[in-house]
Amino acid sequence: MTVRNEAATLPGLLDSVLRQTVRPAEIVIVDGGSTDGTPDVARGYSDRLPVRVIEMPGANISEGRNAAIEAAQNSIIAVTDAGVRLDPRWLDALVTPLLDAVADIDVVSGFFVADPQTPFERAMGATVLPTLRDIDPATFLPSSRSIAFRKDAWDAIGGYPEWLDYCEDLVFDIRLKELDKRFLFAPQAVVHFRPRSNLLAFYLQYYRYARGDGKADLWRKRHAIRYLTYIGGPAIVLFSWRARKSPFGKVGLLLAASAGAAYTARPYMRLLPMLRDLPARQSIFALSMVPVIRLTGDIAKMAGYPVGVLWRLLNYYSR
Repeated sequence: MTVRNEAATLPGLLDSVLRQTVRPAEIVIVDGGSTDGTPDVARGYSDRLPVRVIEMPGANISEGRNAAIEAAQNSIIAVTDAGVRLDPRWLDALVTPLLDAVADIDVVSGFFVADPQTPFERAMGATVLPTLRDIDPATFLPSSRSIAFRKDAWDAIGGYPEWLDYCEDLVFDIRLKELDKRFLFAPQAVVHFRPRSNLLAFYLQYYRYARGDGKADLWRKRHAIRYLTYIGGPAIVLFSWRARKSPFGKVGLLLAASAGAAYTARPYMRLLPMLRDLPARQSIFALSMVPVIRLTGDIAKMAGYPVGVLWRLLNYYSR
């Protein structure tokens, strides 16, 4: 794993490692230049876990992951992030398929679920994180907060892309698939991931993700559809409202209302079961935040993607 200023969250992760039904043979942590004592927190577990800390101030996530994997002595690598906690069966579920010589698997994709601590975070998790029903194992690209693979598969693609600061795990997955590495989805390998706790942190997160998409030239069609929707949608609503007494206007408004309902339908379906233990006021607040979170995320993506595209073009033409 790579860490930076995770002194507050690292104990929760390492405590969950202590509770694993299968213990790791080694734990390699790369610190990217913490100023809060994170390396000392990690080393404080060395009497209970086989922890090794490598300090690389200024390293980005890909550089840190590659350094940790290069330093690892074993042939099967499990990867996660700080700021999460692991289900007790996480490592077992990830590693067991890789130990099965008959199955001949190269990569095991774990899963992650929301671990909210506030009503806002419940709304955030329901809005941005998929459930198992949303996953197609054949096309799923695992996050590197929950994945395991053979070290030789990592080596075959040259590791994580160190030129990329965000979305590095998606590029990593795509390169593995391009080499026909065999993936297996292990939904039992669950990581509990706390969503962003406020809109600003969420905006920055999705801005950086979209900037990474632009740098890596990912999801052109998906981003194009988003721009067209936000350009064409308001125009259709305005035209329909002005012509609301005509059949065309009524149909336009009906279509706009249907699109708005579809825009939030899946997040609401995820959120409603999460509200059963909340007071009515907090439930109403969480419900009201879903469209706000969706809108904030889309604005962040539309702002970040062209910045990444510009970076890619400038770096391409400067070679």
